[in-house]
Amino acid sequence: MKYFFFGLLLFSVELNAQKLLVEQANHLASLPLKCLQQEYPNKLNQLLLDSTEIHSPKKLHPAFYGCFDWHSSVHGHWSLVYLLNNFPDLANKNEIIDKLKTNLSKENIQVEINYFSKNHEKSFERTYGWNWLLKLQLELESSTAPFAKEMAQNLKPLSNLMIARYVEFLPKLLYPVRAGTHNNTAFGLTFAWDYAIYSNNKDFQNQITENAKRLFLSDENCPLNWEPSGTDFLSPCMEEIAIMSRILSEKEFLPWLKKFSKNIFKKDFNWEVARVSDRTDGHLVHLDGLNFSRAWNFYHLINLYPKQFSHLKPLADKHLDFSLPSVVDGNYEGEHWLASFALRAFEEKN
Repeated sequence: MKYFFFGLLLFSVELNAQKLLVEQANHLASLPLKCLQQEYPNKLNQLLLDSTEIHSPKKLHPAFYGCFDWHSSVHGHWSLVYLLNNFPDLANKNEIIDKLKTNLSKENIQVEINYFSKNHEKSFERTYGWNWLLKLQLELESSTAPFAKEMAQNLKPLSNLMIARYVEFLPKLLYPVRAGTHNNTAFGLTFAWDYAIYSNNKDFQNQITENAKRLFLSDENCPLNWEPSGTDFLSPCMEEIAIMSRILSEKEFLPWLKKFSKNIFKKDFNWEVARVSDRTDGHLVHLDGLNFSRAWNFYHLINLYPKQFSHLKPLADKHLDFSLPSVVDGNYEGEHWLASFALRAFEEKN
């Protein structure tokens, strides 16, 4: 218990730091490290055709079986690679690399490919998990660390399959999903776009651009006052802003945003943080994630257009600061994934 309260105290002392500090990084790394190879509890989201498909999580998904569910495992892997890339002297570095190498072996990735190749699993993790997988791929490919090259090569065939799935699926999606949870269409395109840019995949860029414009370009007056819904961890309005800020030029984006959310340009724009009534409830704790995702989208806007949106920085900091202590509160309901969301906010902030 002394260590637990020390962790909270440490976060409270450093909450207003301008960037992530190594002490915080070590605490955030401890969470995905703890669950990366923890098989249970587990939520499989599997479609069973018959009893022959009933297997343990580790047999079904030998790369991404930990951290409660497939997508949380994926962004847990991203968290650790991101931290290793940014903190060379990270505590438990060797243990982290060993676990990453074990999980992201060529053989394990092939089993994942085999699972996704089943005709009845084509929609598995669409598009939330797909999006995070490409985030992980980008982090591995952009790393200069020796450990990352082989893992990037191992993961690449699965990432290529995800890209093919996007290209197949997006034209069929006649209407966007605007929920604040996993199926949010706009969020599902953001990291995919970032990887398409990094990898210079023009065809993939064109697919995302064409479909995002088709789905979102005519939208106006997004109802910020309707957010959040009870279990959101994404803001439908902010995620739409996020993808449009990526695919549109400044000349296109700023006029679009004034129609979509004109109040965000106001110097006194405010948005209350989301509050969690029970952090032992796996759905209610989503709202801590919402604070982090709002923060990273605010920081993203500030970084792109500081002249127009520098006034959002105190609001972004407020959202990040509010939920950061809760990442280490000892409840697995949040611990298995919230560190990734906090790190994503720090990634944009820094």
